Amino acid sequence: MPGTPTRNAPRLLRRSSWPEARRIADILRKETIGGALLLAAALAALIWANSPWAQTYQELRAIEVGPAALHLNLDLATWAADGLLAIFFFVAGLELKREFVAGDLRDPWRAAVPVAAAFGGVVVPALVYLAIAGPAGAGEGWAIPTATDIAFALAVLAVIGRSLPDALRTFLLTLAVVDDLIAIVVIAVFYTSHLAVLPLLGALVPLAVFGALVQRGVRAWWLLLPPALATWGLVHASGVHATVAGVLLALTVPVLSRKNGHGAGPAEHFEHRFRPISAGIAVPVFAFFSAGVALGGLSGLAGTLTEPVAAGIVAGLLVGKPLGILAATWLVARFTRATLAEGLAWIDLLGLAVLGGIGFTVSLLIGELAFGAAGAEPVKVAVLAGSLAAALFATVILRLRARAHRRVHEAESADADGDGVPDVYQSSGLN
Repeated sequence: MPGTPTRNAPRLLRRSSWPEARRIADILRKETIGGALLLAAALAALIWANSPWAQTYQELRAIEVGPAALHLNLDLATWAADGLLAIFFFVAGLELKREFVAGDLRDPWRAAVPVAAAFGGVVVPALVYLAIAGPAGAGEGWAIPTATDIAFALAVLAVIGRSLPDALRTFLLTLAVVDDLIAIVVIAVFYTSHLAVLPLLGALVPLAVFGALVQRGVRAWWLLLPPALATWGLVHASGVHATVAGVLLALTVPVLSRKNGHGAGPAEHFEHRFRPISAGIAVPVFAFFSAGVALGGLSGLAGTLTEPVAAGIVAGLLVGKPLGILAATWLVARFTRATLAEGLAWIDLLGLAVLGGIGFTVSLLIGELAFGAAGAEPVKVAVLAGSLAAALFATVILRLRARAHRRVHEAESADADGDGVPDVYQSSGLN
């Protein structure tokens, strides 16, 4: 534990500003619907893949569409992973840039905690996986248990964490977004087997065009779509996973308004426009085409989960992820002599850390990149089992603390003068 707190000791997970708290609440409302659609799509795929009509599911995944002349005659499963998930990472990139440019995380102290937690939540589960699965023949999958699924985790948090202080919700959202950025770097660096330099360099041209347009305030889709698609196509042709294009495009979008350098800019506009598409279409469709795996009954499920790779993934999600997040957060507190904000306890961080073990979307993507579609069946079973278990354990832990947080939540919601800004934010100067 950190040393004896002093009067001026910094506080971990302080209350967010009112605009930030309101924005997080809005995101949670949208992600609740997206998370429900994701779960419904995954469940539908599981039922279909374990039904007498399982072959038709595989045939649907294998249908090829797209222009062969451009080498884009891809099957539907690949379109979902390479195409639709680019939208997901575009939104994640917008969120990350907005947090660090105009959000509370432009304060280095506020940013240090979730960023450190995200890195801890990547390193430790990878080590746990390698310790169980072993590097020989299974080392390619080390990154599978390192990613937190934004839609799934926030959907669970929105259902069970309505009374949680806004700082905890902001912490999880930021951790998940940074986590996804690390994941996309890992995909680009470690899961690019054949790199074609010319298409990758060529992608810089339409990327620059897209960036110049959005910097000038252009929002017309018919002007922005061609350079965006060209960037995606060239990144795909280079051998780098095409979802990287989504992040690169997002990072060119300005956060602040061009008129006065203050207020909402194009990033917020695009985030509002594309988050429903990402949460409501892109992620559920990817889940549908990726989660369908034959379980083989209870005996088959048990046999799969005892395989080294599957066991390493489950342990990475359930043990490594929470341990890494907690350890990194504790180290930040230890070396800065910080204490948790009033009303919070380490068990709250444990609940969020366990929730970080939900590694659905990106974990499935990395599993297919690591082992191929044919060899990813045990990976899918392990990711589904580990993510579901993490959601259940996190629910139990956070529910135990719900009563303690209800008073804090009531204080953060009280608005005696009816001006739309809770009194606690006015009195603390965070409005």
